[in-house]
Amino acid sequence: MTSTESPRWFKSSYSNNGGDCIEVAANLAASLGVIPVRDSKNPNGPVLNTSTTSFTTFVASIKAGEFDAI
Repeated sequence: MTSTESPRWFKSSYSNNGGDCIEVAANLAASLGVIPVRDSKNPNGPVLNTSTTSFTTFVASIKAGEFDAI
């Protein structure tokens, strides 16, 4: 990331502190066009930068139940 803006990480309220969670930094969507995603158990580990379009499509697919059978 080349922005001076730092990611503000958050977990879903549905995670219930179970430990098997991801965190996202949606605050970079407007300035960089990406939504970084990381494993909450490994905050110093790798970060996957997804485009806002890809992330929005992914979330919409989850809400539509497209992954329920997995």
